[in-house]
Amino acid sequence: MTDPLRLGIAGLGTVGTGVIKIVQRQANMLSARCSRPIEIAAVSARSRDKDRGISLSNYAWEDDPVKLATRDDIDLFVELMGGEDGPAKAATEAAIGAGKDVVTANKAMLAIHGQALAEAAEGAGRVLRFEAAVAGGIPVIKALTEGLAGNAIDRVMGVMNGTCNYILTRMENAGLTYDEAFAEADGLGYLEADPNLDVGGIDAAHKLTLLAAIAYGTRVDFGAIALEGIGAITIEDIRRAGDMGYKIKLLGVAQMTGRGLEQRMSPCLVPAASPLGQLEGGTNMVVIEGDSVGQVVLRGAGAGEGPTASAVMADVCDIARGLRVPTFGMPATALEAAPPASAASPARYYLRMELTDKPGALAKVATVLGEAGISIDRMRQYDHPGDNAPVLIVTHKTARPNLDDALARLPATGVLEGAPVALRIEDV
Repeated sequence: MTDPLRLGIAGLGTVGTGVIKIVQRQANMLSARCSRPIEIAAVSARSRDKDRGISLSNYAWEDDPVKLATRDDIDLFVELMGGEDGPAKAATEAAIGAGKDVVTANKAMLAIHGQALAEAAEGAGRVLRFEAAVAGGIPVIKALTEGLAGNAIDRVMGVMNGTCNYILTRMENAGLTYDEAFAEADGLGYLEADPNLDVGGIDAAHKLTLLAAIAYGTRVDFGAIALEGIGAITIEDIRRAGDMGYKIKLLGVAQMTGRGLEQRMSPCLVPAASPLGQLEGGTNMVVIEGDSVGQVVLRGAGAGEGPTASAVMADVCDIARGLRVPTFGMPATALEAAPPASAASPARYYLRMELTDKPGALAKVATVLGEAGISIDRMRQYDHPGDNAPVLIVTHKTARPNLDDALARLPATGVLEGAPVALRIEDV
């Protein structure tokens, strides 16, 4: 009989518990599909006595995850603790040094230290896999590294934080303010301990930089992402965008341009009828565009015990089968440091502003836009009971520096009340 693949699991939170449940519940199926048994040899977590609803009595316990990572009776170290540094990084490095393969769900660690860890693993002849680190149960890493390996990737984009999508969806469907939807998401336990990881776009940006590295054969460069969260989005923006046929999403986009590698995570308008526009609740979606395959849309649960544990087990099964793929789809030493794009690619923009209701106000705005080289595609003015007139403008494609120049000059017209809102419109 083929020797079992012996796991050491560090971190017994939601995902770690889910992995153990799958191994316990599906032992026969996993053995048949992988042509060898998959067993858990040892585990580690902060608390040994916590009730997790599963039995750990058959597994050795280590208080120190670094010791777990170097045990002689494990073949594969499964890191599910989280955190970009600290025990997670130390234990991962120890596992590689001890000749173990590693599976992790730790997007933050890989976004910051992925290049060094990939070089260490591949230099030692080990495998570092991370399907569960991006978009939960969606097999997007496997799609890029394997299924679409014959494609030059034109663009990768997607909604990769379910909490943000839940908040924006609730604002739209229930008419909630941002603060009300945020409080609701918090009450349901959707937010990280540091909410800014979600609503600030950091969590999703970690994921985007990993996808960009695979798609374009570049070194992970989290610092190069242009990052903006959803905190400034108002119910007025949600409604006005809807009036013009759009939905607002926290959208990550990566594409290689003549100006360098463009990576941005920001609120964007997308057509309401598009797959991204129809995405609701906590679901994730990743759209990949390849030169041969065209557009591929992957949709599924972006978090949670079952979906994320499923992604972990996909990596475990690949290793059990003997499939050994470089961390980012090509040897880490061959990855190039891509110059970050000097500016985002030209796009149409949605502008919302309040103008004083007097003759010539709109003409002054149009003049400023025209002097900045920006032409107007569509414009809408709403009925208003007070002295200020709400105005929406959709521009033709323009470069962001041109728009920034116009926005800086608008206050001098004397017709603007408050700061204008400018959101990119992404063609999907």
